[in-house]
Amino acid sequence: MTVRTRIAPSPTGDPHVGTAYIALFNLAFARQHGGEFILRIEDTDQTRSTPESEQAILDSLRWLGLEWDEGPDVGGEYGPYRQSERKEMYKEFAMRLVEEGKAFLCFRTADELNELREQNKTAGIQRALKQQDLELPADEVERRMAEGAPYVIRMKVPTEGVCEIDDMLRGTMELDWAQVDAQILLKSDGMPTYHLANIVDDHLMKITHVIRGEEWINSAPKHKLLYEYFGWEMPRLCHMPLLRNPDKSKLSKRKNPTSILYYQRMGYMAEALLNYLGRMGWSMPDEREKFGREEMFAAFDIQRVSLGGPVFDQEKLSWLNGLWIRENLSAEQFAARLQEWALNSEYLSQIIPLIQPRVEKFSDVAPLAGFFLSGMMPVSESSFEHKKLTIEDVRKILQFASWYLDEQRHWDRDQLFEGLKALGEALEFKIRDFLFPLFVAVSGTSQSVSVVDAMAILGPDISRARVRHALDTIGGPSKKQTKTWEKEYRAFNPN
Repeated sequence: MTVRTRIAPSPTGDPHVGTAYIALFNLAFARQHGGEFILRIEDTDQTRSTPESEQAILDSLRWLGLEWDEGPDVGGEYGPYRQSERKEMYKEFAMRLVEEGKAFLCFRTADELNELREQNKTAGIQRALKQQDLELPADEVERRMAEGAPYVIRMKVPTEGVCEIDDMLRGTMELDWAQVDAQILLKSDGMPTYHLANIVDDHLMKITHVIRGEEWINSAPKHKLLYEYFGWEMPRLCHMPLLRNPDKSKLSKRKNPTSILYYQRMGYMAEALLNYLGRMGWSMPDEREKFGREEMFAAFDIQRVSLGGPVFDQEKLSWLNGLWIRENLSAEQFAARLQEWALNSEYLSQIIPLIQPRVEKFSDVAPLAGFFLSGMMPVSESSFEHKKLTIEDVRKILQFASWYLDEQRHWDRDQLFEGLKALGEALEFKIRDFLFPLFVAVSGTSQSVSVVDAMAILGPDISRARVRHALDTIGGPSKKQTKTWEKEYRAFNPN
């Protein structure tokens, strides 16, 4: 049997370091066994998936050295490799389950679902919604069907007992069927959910091992049941421990930059970041901390993965990156890497039109443009002193701007300006005053080039991180204040 592993990222945002972490271990396992590694794109969420995000995923994984044998850009025997291009096939499999009595059409509305949950709660029924809760009488199904009412296809699941799941790291796990809901397989728009699409694709693409994050453990019973319903052999499952923030919470962008592009833009070496991800929950037999990709593949054994939540610590990553810079780059290689990172013509050509009108001599360039080549800005509360803004005003502006920037999936200069301008007007600030805290957060000073132009050049990852860093520096809102501000922000909702 040829070992075949895969990842199936969603192109709905920035490429996540968690995706690279899972991809690395899938690739290492495949290479250990002389197998193949497949990349699929899970773009079933058509409202949020974008071509730009998909390309960012491909570019960032390649930058890290995570190459795939089959995928949307390289082809393969089992394509297409975008789930949106396989839409009709999923519908056929879902209807097959309906015809065999293993799934059903569900016409329940959101209000009806909430009412059913409340009824169960009142009756003291501590279980997920099942088919007996959701199925309607035949005449009601016919009536809603005739009216053209939207429906989804849900799988039928047992109401009691336990499901045994064999995990490569954890052994046999027992999960209670009572807590497993009648999962939607096909949405009302005809697109499949993750659960149906991945089971069908894994089978048709002959995937032998599924190595994924432990957040999918609770979904394993649904997947096992689907394999049984279809009469297919289930791949071996391996649930990797989740990456954690230093405070042991799940890795999230509010506490730690999570985008691969952020680390690329900050000037980390791809080799160092990949090395660091390899250390997340795994260790070399000789316990050394610094190792290359091929060294990891040669020594890889998935049984050496520790189930303790690995901590993604930027300070430790920076230390490791420093080792790579000092020990693996000659002076000439260092100069070449630096030029490739920041002094390349493509990047400089964006910066020069902004600073050239402001300089009288070349030595003026560094003070004006230095923030384009920097990481986080060395700001303090005093940096935000302003004759018209209180520190509370600054805090509110930065928080609202942070929420707005987080929601932008198309990073466009004019769109950013119009959105921020509208946000400032909604908060009843003049645009100059509203943009002041952003000038300081992004460039370290209010005497700089246009902050919106700067954010367009720096890109979303660095821009968002600098705004969050500034907010953390002056102290973000309390939990109570955050809830109040979130309601206010949602009432405005610039998107």
